[in-house]
Amino acid sequence: MRYAVAVWSLLVLGTFAPVSGAGAANDLSCDVVIYGGTSAAIAAAAQCRQMGKSVVVVSPDRHLGGLSSGGLGFTDSGKKETVGGLARQFYHRVWQYYQRPEAWKWQARNAYGNRGQGTPAIDAGQRTMWIFEPHVAEAVFDDWVRELNIPVHRDEWLDRERGVRMNEGRIVAITTLSGRTYTGREFIDATYEGDLMAAAGVKYTVGREATSTYGEKWNGIQTGVLHHRHHFGALEKPIDPYVIPGDKSSGLLPRISGEPPGAFGQADHRVQAYCFRMCLTQAPENRVPFPKPDGYDPKQYELLLRVFQAGWRETFEKFDPIPNAKTDTNNHGPFSTDNIGFNYDYPDASYARRREILREHRVYQQGLMYFIANDPRVPEDVRLAMQLWGLAKDEFGDNDHWPHQIYVRESRRMVGRFVMTENEVLKRRPTPDPVGMGSYTMDSHNVQRYVTAEGYVQNEGDIGVGTEGPYQIAYGSIVPQSGQCSNLLVPVCLSSSHIAFGSIRMEPVFMILGQSAATAASLAIDRGIAVQEVPYDALRERLLADGQVLQ
Repeated sequence: MRYAVAVWSLLVLGTFAPVSGAGAANDLSCDVVIYGGTSAAIAAAAQCRQMGKSVVVVSPDRHLGGLSSGGLGFTDSGKKETVGGLARQFYHRVWQYYQRPEAWKWQARNAYGNRGQGTPAIDAGQRTMWIFEPHVAEAVFDDWVRELNIPVHRDEWLDRERGVRMNEGRIVAITTLSGRTYTGREFIDATYEGDLMAAAGVKYTVGREATSTYGEKWNGIQTGVLHHRHHFGALEKPIDPYVIPGDKSSGLLPRISGEPPGAFGQADHRVQAYCFRMCLTQAPENRVPFPKPDGYDPKQYELLLRVFQAGWRETFEKFDPIPNAKTDTNNHGPFSTDNIGFNYDYPDASYARRREILREHRVYQQGLMYFIANDPRVPEDVRLAMQLWGLAKDEFGDNDHWPHQIYVRESRRMVGRFVMTENEVLKRRPTPDPVGMGSYTMDSHNVQRYVTAEGYVQNEGDIGVGTEGPYQIAYGSIVPQSGQCSNLLVPVCLSSSHIAFGSIRMEPVFMILGQSAATAASLAIDRGIAVQEVPYDALRERLLADGQVLQ
């Protein structure tokens, strides 16, 4: 899939130099080292090339694109007019792909209709498409790195204990667990977890701030706030949480916490739930029946049976259609694919512990689908309907058709030079030095499932608050505080409160901020200054020249 984009012809490609000394054959030195394989990482790398800088992508992932190629094909875009630059080029290339008749294998293009969210040209005829299959997104990212000759070192994991070499507040080099060392003048952490940021000693936080911390309304513990329909208040009757209804001594059903939820508005350590964005299909020739995972335990889904018994029938509400008779399947309802309460230690966990968490999430979610499709206690109408669905055979072929990227909705968040809060997102006060825009609803998924004072089960943490239009994102939110690290930019785990991050954390925005971070890194190199000292006027001029939307 190769499409010429005029901007690439303007590139002046940088050069690479081997690191002198022992181990030089496996080491690399360049202008900008990007750690991560997300959409933000690839956008940042492309921008470095566009500005004539040498760059390497050091990716712990084997597949490029993060969630954009990992199942989240039903893009949370917000106002599409705010998406410019390389992010817009990505969605333009997706649109170009689906103009080809051969792109429609399992579904006629006219049968899909206008559900690709195609938009008319906003600039230079660049039509866009925002809904796509996972393998199409990955092909776009792979095309970019091939066309721009961007070195990508895959399956390279930062040595988080000893792999970051600092000198006078600057990162000099990073070393991965394989022993490779990457020396650079500037570094960008484009991971969902913020591992490079943390290893460099940059200040960060995990969990929810209190409402009083930044003068917010929607942060902290939100007991009693029931937005969307992902809570037990959406049912016609309350649900008893005990193994034997009414008998506390029988113990709680699985996946319900016995801990008190905490006081309203209070800070806590908890993290909003993760899930895999499954790509499903009903096309018989392309459908793989839901597997029964090793470790499957039907007792884990007893609470779901009570939800069904209460009359709930919204199982298929978020089977969002994407091209070729497939879905981007997301969480929906009080008990669904979100694995509530099982990810709290993920952000700071070791690699080994994270693998355990990912395994538990996969077993839970695969077991959930198998349970609904096969357990005779599931209402027949739901069970038979689920049996028509399965995993898409032509997606994630090297991972048993299961997404290779879990949806890390939130992990570490830097406490940088400027902290984005709901006050900026809701435009209660101006945002200084904008380098991109967001517009999606402030959206947090559930954080905990607990027992109410009345003795019933309830979820907490699911928030959806509109932004009342697009808002600006500050340059200070992607750079550390002065004196912490002068050559690191963080476009994904940026400096933001929990609830503001709920709007910012969208894939188009990550690509926007990745491009802006690379622009700032390049200007810092040209001027020999710290990233905190990059003059905003020069940064803004270059961002606008490259198509970024700042207001």
